Amino acid sequence: MIETTSLSHEMPDSRIRDFYALLKPRVMSLVVFTGFAGMWVAPGFHALHPFLAAVAMLCLAVGAGAAGAINMWYERDIDAVMSRTRGRPLPMGRMEPAEALGFAVVLSILAVLTMGLALNWVAAGLLAAANLYYVFVYTIWLKRRTPQNIVIGGAAGAFPPMIGWAAVTGDVTWMPVILFAIIFFWTPPHFWALSLFANSDYSRANIPMMTVVAGEKKTKAQMLTYTILLLPVAMLPVFLDYAGWAYGIAALILSAFFIFTAARVMGDETHKSARLMFGYSVFYLFALFLALMIDAA
Repeated sequence: MIETTSLSHEMPDSRIRDFYALLKPRVMSLVVFTGFAGMWVAPGFHALHPFLAAVAMLCLAVGAGAAGAINMWYERDIDAVMSRTRGRPLPMGRMEPAEALGFAVVLSILAVLTMGLALNWVAAGLLAAANLYYVFVYTIWLKRRTPQNIVIGGAAGAFPPMIGWAAVTGDVTWMPVILFAIIFFWTPPHFWALSLFANSDYSRANIPMMTVVAGEKKTKAQMLTYTILLLPVAMLPVFLDYAGWAYGIAALILSAFFIFTAARVMGDETHKSARLMFGYSVFYLFALFLALMIDAA
């Protein structure tokens, strides 16, 4: 009787953890941060009521999490054969696929509608576009078909600062487009660094990542190319007078070191440098957008 009672108390907690895991919380945190940065630098942000700002970030988080959950639902077959994903709720059989899909679709619709009703329909439309792009263009169309999956499909992850900006202003100007471009050029080297040391997983799941199709040497060259291209893109807010040189110096140093990490990967036969580059890439995006926010303040 004691064991049965204990189990009954643990089950709801376990279910909540599974639904939470379905939302890809680590990915969601980066989405929310870059979205908040877009909101912070938008003209009129400090006139926006704090409650509405919180609602906008909640909608962005829930919308991104819902898209991630649909991704998990669709990819549950390949998640089951990849060592880094096989512990997710769906491959482990802790949740029914239909249950996960229904949960994700409802959350996605609620996030878009709430954004539209509480803030504006431009931000809501961008949130809907980001979710649809991630699900249909990246997850369903590109990921299992082309090594350019991350390049083209990665655009979905570049929407958050545009959504944050639009939540404040109700429009989209060059500044949020630049922020979109920064994340767009950042995404390929970030994910290809991961794919270098997770290549066996992608190969086993028959996902045509660049490392699987073109090999490590060409992938490393592409990573270096994108980090070099990222530097002038990261400097655009300064060149176009959207940000000052406090941000510019930070962007220059951070981007130069990103190029250095890619160059180290080029000359490393092991995957140690790739792991370090992957970790730095996450720090890079956080630090770059934080520098932009500090400069704007």
